[in-house]
This record gives sequence, C-alpha cells and structure tokens, in this order.
Amino acid sequence: MSIVKAMLATQKYNDQDILAFFTRPTRSINHRLISEIRSEKKHKTVKAASTDELAVYLETWPDVDGETGLSLRGDELLVKAREAMIAAVHSFNSAGLTFRSEIFITTAMIAWTYLCHAWLKREGIDFRYKKNGEVAKTSNCAEKLWELGKCIRNNKLPLATGAKLNLELILEIRHEIEHRSTSRIDDALGPLLQACCINFNRSIKEWFGDQYGLEQRLPIALQFVTFDAAQIAKIKSAPALPAVLEATIDRFHANMNDEELRDPAFSYRVAFVPKVGAKASKADQAVEFIKADSEEGKQLNSVLLKEVDKNRFTPSQVVELMQANGFPKFKMQHHTTLWQELDAKAEEKGFGKQGDYANTWVWFDSWVERVRAHCEENSEKYAA
Repeated sequence: MSIVKAMLATQKYNDQDILAFFTRPTRSINHRLISEIRSEKKHKTVKAASTDELAVYLETWPDVDGETGLSLRGDELLVKAREAMIAAVHSFNSAGLTFRSEIFITTAMIAWTYLCHAWLKREGIDFRYKKNGEVAKTSNCAEKLWELGKCIRNNKLPLATGAKLNLELILEIRHEIEHRSTSRIDDALGPLLQACCINFNRSIKEWFGDQYGLEQRLPIALQFVTFDAAQIAKIKSAPALPAVLEATIDRFHANMNDEELRDPAFSYRVAFVPKVGAKASKADQAVEFIKADSEEGKQLNSVLLKEVDKNRFTPSQVVELMQANGFPKFKMQHHTTLWQELDAKAEEKGFGKQGDYANTWVWFDSWVERVRAHCEENSEKYAA
C-alpha cells in the first residue's frame, strides 16, 4: 500500500497503470481498492513509500517468475519451498554423490517447512512462538517460528495422516544423521523419500494451485542399467541400515497399524517390470501405471509386501549368528541377560515382536545388530 500511495503522489500513473504493477495470479487488485487508497477510505495510517523506495521497486519490477507467476518477494515462502524441493531431488538424482539421502532429507525438510509456513500465513494463523504473550526471539533477536514438527502437528493443516507419519519418521531420521556419521542408506530409505516427494507435490497443488506442481521441472530420471537377477541379489545383500537408524525406524513402525504401514503416502514402492508390447507405440512407453485394486495390481502388491517384510529371528538363531560371526562363547544365558538389562522387549524400542504362536518372541535385524555390537565391545569375553 505504501508503494501505491507513492505512485499516486507522483501523479504519473493512472489507476490502470498501477493495477498492472500489482496484479498477478496469487494477488488480484481492482480499481475500487485504488480509489479507496486515494481517498484514504482504507489504509489511511499507511505511510507513502519514500522516493528512493519507489525507485528501487520500479527498478526491480517485474519480480515475477514467468513460469508460475509467483512474486519473488510477495510469495517468497512458496518460491523457497519449490526451489528447496527441486534442489533436494536434483541432489539425490545427481551422479557421483555418495551421501544422497542425508542431503535430500536435510533440504526436503526445509522445503516442507517453507510450504507449511506459506499455508499458515495465507490462512492467517500465527506461527510464531510466544512467551508470556510476547513473540519469542532468538539470540540474534529474530522471531522464533514454528519448526516443521510443530507445523504438521497443527490440526488445521490439511495434511493426510500418511503424509504426516512420513514426515514424522523422516524428522526422526534427520535428528539421528545430524548427530552421527552414517553409512550408505540410500537404497533402504528410497520408498520413504519417494513418498515425501509425491506428498509435497500433491500438497502444494492442493493448497495453492495445480500450476505450482513440480512435474514439469522434474521429469522422469534416466539410468544406464537394467535389473537382472544377479543385480537384484546384490541389492538385497547390500549393507543394512546403521543399527541406530534401523532401531529408530523399527520403533516408529511398532506404533503404526498395518493400514498406516501400507499407505503409499507413508512409504511409496514401485515394481519395475520389463515391458514388451505388441505394438511399438505401447512398448515405447517407459512408465505404465496400474490401479492398485486391479487383478494385476493385487498380484504386484502381494509380491511387494512379501519383499519388505522384516526378517525375524528366534533367540537361538540370534545366538547361532553370533557364534558363527566369531563369538563362540556367546551363549543363550548371555543373550537373555542382555535383553533383560536393555529392556529390549519394550514395544517402543522396536527390536522385536510377539511371535505367531503363544509365548514366542521374534527379534528383528536391529536387535541382531545391537547384539553384534555388544559382542564386539566384549570380544575378550566371547571370542575364541
């Protein structure tokens, strides 16, 4: 409004000229508003911009992205959200990078934070922390804004349960990778990160409009390899997640029901099948989407569910694994003492679950890794 007043004061611009400067897809201004500003019927207390401020505005106009119509200043949060997610995906898809998941997670969480702030701002919801009725400040006197976790736990945010669970788990993983070094985790976290991308694209379109989707900016990725049986076996035998990350994920999964675990908004999995079409036009189509409730979709889903099912170990199998890995003195009593001391059967720890039969307990890979770490720490006790 201050710029409008400054333009009116110069008497160089008519109402139509001023409308041309300020109207864009995310903001519409009409002649009535200009008239109300001129007569001071509205916005009377707003001071006119200075001559220098008006000059800077005119020199930098138009600051609108030609593809989306977003203003680089007025729509800054939405612009940053899109650019951060584009950067996250480009980084993950870049050839030659080693720790792609860590880079993606950090940048994608920034993107989601900006997107949530943009929605909250548009809806008039104050997303600043308050203390004793005053806006809380950082040590540098900046206003403290809600972090992503706080945003997605706000009941007014129109985000599906699966998408919220996806972000909650990724945030927990981010907390872990911020405080410790991790090994390669890209293959293991792929379905989780893919769902994060799809949820972001769906949300930005539903909240602000289809024109802000990222489909055109991020086309399908190409690769130099196909998958044969030997390669699939190699992927399956790749190192598992670090024990601390696997334990974090198992704890999170333990608090979810089967429907939530299968929700593609939480974790998105795709089956790759070589296509041989009867017609060249169909064979040339690289991606084909199959409805989940179709007969073919049900068959594929059955395979995928079997593929991602957790490994389960009986106590004796855990002991046998430790003995086979160079700790022959590790016995069942040592295993029992260890899980009791660590309260490893507590549900929230996610190390295992009640078996299919009464009075049975099965352990997950995360517990096997924890036991292996215990044996390595006490190798003089258990090694030959």
